[in-house]
Amino acid sequence: MTSHHPATLVPRFLNAGDGGLTVEFGSEISETVNIAVIALGDRLAARNPPGLLEIIPTYRSLLLLFDPVVLPRKTLMAEVEQLWSQPHAPAGRHTRWHVPVLYGGEAGIDLGVVAGLHGMTQDEVVALHAGADYRVYMIGFAPGFAYLGGLPAAIHTSRRTDPRMKIPSRSISIGGQQTAVGPPLEIPSGWQLIGRTPAHSYDPTRTQRPFLFQPGDTIRFEPISESLYGQLRAAALAGELVARPEDVDG
Repeated sequence: MTSHHPATLVPRFLNAGDGGLTVEFGSEISETVNIAVIALGDRLAARNPPGLLEIIPTYRSLLLLFDPVVLPRKTLMAEVEQLWSQPHAPAGRHTRWHVPVLYGGEAGIDLGVVAGLHGMTQDEVVALHAGADYRVYMIGFAPGFAYLGGLPAAIHTSRRTDPRMKIPSRSISIGGQQTAVGPPLEIPSGWQLIGRTPAHSYDPTRTQRPFLFQPGDTIRFEPISESLYGQLRAAALAGELVARPEDVDG
């Protein structure tokens, strides 16, 4: 068994209130850093020290919530340092989600803007966006909002200068070098809207997987027609996942 975290990655501890500890690994969007974050979170979860209440992974850090009466901060820091110093196996199998998307039109009102900024046709933007595998770096901002890395550089697009106070639920958007799957509710956003999925990334009534995606999963978008969107939307409202999971190695 060999370690997969580079020697250059050194955890840095930051206080986050009386019952919070941030373990930070860097300052950039990096798959290597994110893999290290999730691996450490998984190992802490497996160890499950008494008093550790919640583990929240982000792009480049872990937020650990704990009961300081049961688990002193210094004890938790020592636990993290011990786990980090031990070699561990690289990430194994994960879930790749095939997510249907209706691109353009009313479902993606900024697709034409994005295409124009890059001198492309809308079909070319869709082909690039749907031709990549995206890593789920983190879930946050709103329930089920999935931040994704891996957007092709040719369609990196700045956020809007005039953010919208409300965008449609389940929007597929681009913000800088990231893309995202929106939650099943209206939210404010300055990201460019290029499509919409019928799938619910979050459903509190689902007994399994209320959050459809987990950090470390990957996503591949599949363009669909308006008629198929209508069929899948009806299925999603009836409780079906609609997005299709696939187990993959590595």
